Amino acid sequence: MTELDLIVVGAGINGTGIARDAALRGLSVAVFDQGDLGAATSGASSGMIHGGIRYLETDRDVTRLSCLDSGYIQQIAPHLLFRIPFLLPILDWTPQARRMHELGYAYFQAYDAFQPLKRGKRAAKLTREELLILEPGVNPKVVGAVSTDEWAVNVFRLCALNARDAVGHGSTLHLKHRVERFLRDGHGRVLGVYVRDLQTGHGREVRSRLTFNATGPWAGRVAKMAGAEVALRPGKGIHLVFDRRFINYALIAQAVDGRQVFLEPYGQETWMGTTDDDYFGDPADVQATFDEVEYLLQAAEQVYPRIREHRLVRAFAGVRPTLSRYGPHEDELSRGHQVFDHEAEGAAGLLSMGGGKLAAYRQMSEHAVDVVCKKLGLAVRCRTHERPLPGGESTPEPVSVALLAGIDHYAAARLVHRHGACAALIVDRIRCLPTQRRLVCVCEPVTEAEIRYVLETEWVTSLEDLRRRTHCGGGPCQGARCARAAACIIAEHHGAGRDHVEVLVEDFVQARWREQAPVQHQRARTQTELGRWALRKADV
Repeated sequence: MTELDLIVVGAGINGTGIARDAALRGLSVAVFDQGDLGAATSGASSGMIHGGIRYLETDRDVTRLSCLDSGYIQQIAPHLLFRIPFLLPILDWTPQARRMHELGYAYFQAYDAFQPLKRGKRAAKLTREELLILEPGVNPKVVGAVSTDEWAVNVFRLCALNARDAVGHGSTLHLKHRVERFLRDGHGRVLGVYVRDLQTGHGREVRSRLTFNATGPWAGRVAKMAGAEVALRPGKGIHLVFDRRFINYALIAQAVDGRQVFLEPYGQETWMGTTDDDYFGDPADVQATFDEVEYLLQAAEQVYPRIREHRLVRAFAGVRPTLSRYGPHEDELSRGHQVFDHEAEGAAGLLSMGGGKLAAYRQMSEHAVDVVCKKLGLAVRCRTHERPLPGGESTPEPVSVALLAGIDHYAAARLVHRHGACAALIVDRIRCLPTQRRLVCVCEPVTEAEIRYVLETEWVTSLEDLRRRTHCGGGPCQGARCARAAACIIAEHHGAGRDHVEVLVEDFVQARWREQAPVQHQRARTQTELGRWALRKADV
């Protein structure tokens, strides 16, 4: 049996980032995940590639490294990132409000020291009139605001492109594979893993020189299978998703307990987040609750009073793999990371990652692979900040893409955002097969050509996989108009029949309902029930 250099358990942003870095350094790598790319913690993040201004006081190094990595990520995947200016509205013109206006500006100016690392714009102090011009819907009691500049990223695409590049450099990726135990020798050394294909039920042994546990909030449970420990204090966070973009600037608000939360434009949607609570359950079972939804809406009302007039379509939840520390409030926990070497615990050959944040994923991956290479006796430097991710070589003009593909400008712009230079491959498909320019998903929009492209290149087997790759079925109708047609394309690609289409649709309905249920009140319930009925009853 061939022995690999490295097995990576987990295909979130850290697992795929580690696999890409290791593959670029010439290591033989296999990645295993029981679900899909970025389907857990990574995909449940705020999608921000930022320094984290709130860590400026307590952990400046996290802020600096995150800003530095933001600059690198912009270089290797420019098409995936988009700028989001943040505004901190100041309410009530009192002596305290005046002080807050000045102190907020001074604090954001301190953050400006890191802005050049991520090509950010400097902070600005805005008058009431200037703020109302930018965002007319803010609370009329505002007296001014302070701005800061941040970047957001398409997280699911970032995971997919790291995985594609890793595979392009020799790695193998095995999704829907569960690691059931570690293979060990008589001295306890980890020699690899025993994995089970969850689709076929087949199990097998895979051996490697080192195994890296990059399972996020599951890291402690996975390490425990080898008798080792990863000390985490998992934290639950939820986000609300509104069906459309109704602001152009992110607004920072204060919740009832004094925490800062935000309302942000994200693509064609508006997001609200986030909570931070200790979590003791299974990360696979995490779900938003009605109380958490109300907590965020109440906070949003303070700066955007008409927030409840906008339609909520879903609330998603995730668990942060925060490093353990007993005593501090959840907000005060470090977002730093740690690489654990379990050799001293009798599990040589096993490494784990804990902590960290999305914005620093590339630096965290570099640190992890540096440790791997040192243990393997290799002296190969990291190149992930120099080499573009697939599609990152250039960013085509949407106007040109629209003309060549015969699609409208908005569809072309979204296509370029998701695929960058690789959009040309989808355009070529359309020019060869013009019928594939039809829009399967009108909300996003997504063409048939794009769906077939990701089916061939990005390990899509379900409608939820497709939603994560393209946002097909993730728009205002939540798949009511497109899921069945997309399911037919997926089933055809995999050589399955009509019965499989029904399975795909029903699985999608159940997965969507998990995120829709917490926000079902007033008008939203009627809309969602109509959509669910249409999905199950529609004829293709």
